[in-house]
Amino acid sequence: MPAFEFVSVDTAGRKQKGVLEADSARQVRQQLRDKGWLPVSVEPAAVEHKSARRGFSLSRGGMSAYELALITRQLATLIQAGIPVEETLRAVSRQSERPALQSLTLAVRARVSEGYTLAQSMSEFPQAFPDLYRATVSAGEKSGHLDLVLNQLADYTESRYDIQKKIQGAMIYPAILTLLATVIVIGLLTYVVPDIVKVFDNTRQQLPLLTRGLIWTSDFLKAVGPYAIVILVVGGLASRPLWRRDDVRYRLHGWQLRFPLIRKLVRGANASRFASTLSILTRSGVPLVEALKIAAEVSSNWHIRDAIRQTAVKVTEGGSLSRALEESGHFPPMMMQMIASGEQSGELDEMLARAATMQEKELGNLVTTLVGLFEPLMLLLMAGVVLMIVLAIMLPILSMNNLVG
Repeated sequence: MPAFEFVSVDTAGRKQKGVLEADSARQVRQQLRDKGWLPVSVEPAAVEHKSARRGFSLSRGGMSAYELALITRQLATLIQAGIPVEETLRAVSRQSERPALQSLTLAVRARVSEGYTLAQSMSEFPQAFPDLYRATVSAGEKSGHLDLVLNQLADYTESRYDIQKKIQGAMIYPAILTLLATVIVIGLLTYVVPDIVKVFDNTRQQLPLLTRGLIWTSDFLKAVGPYAIVILVVGGLASRPLWRRDDVRYRLHGWQLRFPLIRKLVRGANASRFASTLSILTRSGVPLVEALKIAAEVSSNWHIRDAIRQTAVKVTEGGSLSRALEESGHFPPMMMQMIASGEQSGELDEMLARAATMQEKELGNLVTTLVGLFEPLMLLLMAGVVLMIVLAIMLPILSMNNLVG
């Protein structure tokens, strides 16, 4: 039964939005009138372009990683209990609080009721359900173990969400500290220093170099600061199309792999994501070459993505997975050793899962260490800036006292 999104006005004059299932839009309008509501608009929910227009994208916030993990866990639990897919999707839609997610789930259910598989139905909404997700669901349907595969997917999405929240949580305090430090320094240079410097205006003595530098910085911020902020904002907005160009992004991703610290972070994150994705795909019965092609798409760095695609070509030609990945130079040696061991023992999916766990722990420890170092370094930097301001103010005063003495 198809789903329809409606907008209506209730008996109290409030606007109501939601999703209803019916054979036709006319039937939905009749259901609304039976409630005493006045229908304003009724539109089919199962339309692909509407999903894109409404922004069902993990990266753009249309459906968050938490929502995807929650929906996956609900699907896995209900299907494992023996409930048909169509009824499972109906129950999940009722459980969702956001009308947009209800519409999405019911749209998928409408496709399933038309005879399409769950994976094919989800393919109508590629921004909400990534390639990895759909390929894994398809493998579960083909193997007859959809409940087990969905449980693996739920574990995977929940793990991704937990890592994302940990990194975001670890960066909150340093970000606030940096912002406050910048505001305080700019406030001192813009409002406090000029009033103190007025004391030295009537004196004819040569001011110290540090004091002259402080006065110049203060005058520059007062004169150019507002215009600089406007230029930065306008320039940032105007350069957004430039950063979206493929050649610019490709060059930027290449620079990420040249700087030691950034390279370690980028390689660690991509290696962990690649190993986790390849593990869950191979464990779900997806052929290795196809799994490599899908796993390449989850890489955030285009150079690493190209290396994985080239690896898929070499594996197709009969090459070893570990050797092909090692030749790219983008993956840690320990991970390559574990993959080689998995190939030899026939437990590639298990070794990939272990490699992913190891990389996640190393990445987490690295981020924690960097955040732990950033806080005292930021405090030392702030102390150094404040010390320079104090010295710039105190040196002329000390000079005047010496002259008077």
